[in-house]
Amino acid sequence: MSRGQLISPPGRQGPGKVPGGALARIDIAMKRRIAGLLPGEHRAPGIGVGTELAQLRPYESGDDARRLDPAASARTGTLHVRQHVPERALTTWLVCDVSASMAFGAALRLKSDIGEGVGDVISALAIRRGGRVGLVRCGGSQLLVLPPRGGRGAHARVRAALAEGVAPDGAADAGASLAGALTRVVRLATQPSLVVIVSDFRDPSGWGRPLRALGARHELIAVEVADPREGALPDVGELVVVDPETGELVEAHSSDPALRAAFDAAERTRRAELATALRRAAAMQITLRTDEDWLRALAGSVR
Repeated sequence: MSRGQLISPPGRQGPGKVPGGALARIDIAMKRRIAGLLPGEHRAPGIGVGTELAQLRPYESGDDARRLDPAASARTGTLHVRQHVPERALTTWLVCDVSASMAFGAALRLKSDIGEGVGDVISALAIRRGGRVGLVRCGGSQLLVLPPRGGRGAHARVRAALAEGVAPDGAADAGASLAGALTRVVRLATQPSLVVIVSDFRDPSGWGRPLRALGARHELIAVEVADPREGALPDVGELVVVDPETGELVEAHSSDPALRAAFDAAERTRRAELATALRRAAAMQITLRTDEDWLRALAGSVR
């Protein structure tokens, strides 16, 4: 698997251990949230093995005798067999942001650590009950697309892809943006699916339109990963920082009250616009912070 010029950021700790009990609780909560898309509750085209009756028809040579319907056969005097609507396992698409801004974290963990953990949990839950999971990793120099598959091997390859790290500062490519990733899922997800986006949503690529296109057909969960230091500019004097998305060097005098007020206003505007964009796409929003137990917060958010 190509690393795509990803790096392991300084301070990386990983997501930590995910207890089986916590995974089971999140699984139950997720099942309630997406009940309409779960196997057995979503009608698939055609006729096959399932639990929902599609039709009765006269027995033909070669039919499976186990599908004989005793009541219909007795009522008509002719052997009849049952044909069912096939059940289709749920497909989960995981869109994970590994842009340079995800390497930030001034509390318990980096944002990328939490993103990796959420991806691990979602992919583990996706393969339960015979489901499949696919991954689109964005934010670096190129998109990585792993088509949906089932089984433990699918979970392992998603974990490996997310453990490769994040993009270095200024390495983002327009074609590998969050908007590009969502546009790719719009084309690839041909059947109603669960789409989970894990990002800090600080990508300015205009991802609102493809997100709404996904929300028109699929169940969406948007997991925002945030750090408390991003919400306010501290008064620490002269600052020289690097914009992780563009690599641009920025100098600022953080003791200036007007600058701090402008920063606060811009952040409030950004958060309001994010909430509006997710609401318009009918996406469930979950916010996980680097200064809290992300697994506990995730479990509490999907109840």
